Amino acid sequence: MKFIEAPLKGAYLIELEPREDERGFFARLFCSEEFQKRGLESRFVQVNNSASVHAGTLRGMHYQLPPHEEVKIVRCIRGSLYDVIIDLRPSSPTYKQSFGAFLNSDNRAMMYVPKGFAHGFFTLEAHTELLYLVSEAYSKEAERGVRWNDPAFKVDWPGIPLHLSERDRLQGDFED
Repeated sequence: MKFIEAPLKGAYLIELEPREDERGFFARLFCSEEFQKRGLESRFVQVNNSASVHAGTLRGMHYQLPPHEEVKIVRCIRGSLYDVIIDLRPSSPTYKQSFGAFLNSDNRAMMYVPKGFAHGFFTLEAHTELLYLVSEAYSKEAERGVRWNDPAFKVDWPGIPLHLSERDRLQGDFED
């Protein structure tokens, strides 16, 4: 695995290093030793699967409050999406900054989302599916979100969402 530092402190894009032959390839998606060596989370308690029927679906921007903050490793396993993270850690030098990357089933890249970040994605193809590892169990009481187009974060989305949940549509302006 190749760990590429994202512009937001503590976030990474992770590229696989496949070993290929005439049959196909083999690659590690996760190795606790590799993550520990870089001081990254290496304990995950859930593996989640999300599927979106339509292109133009936006899900996000979601996060969990302490003590339920979670690290995520996100990978697109079918179709393609634009994956976005926002640093919501007030003490961080990249506070309120956003970063996005194209993840798809061809590039097999993964996004490492640190604790204290909001996360969301915008599907670029119909029938897009992603798989993600999560370091903490979900807590409904700790669930929060910020509006996908809040000007405080300056996210440069690749399109206007056509499919958005009511919850995501009604998120208010971010308050420090």
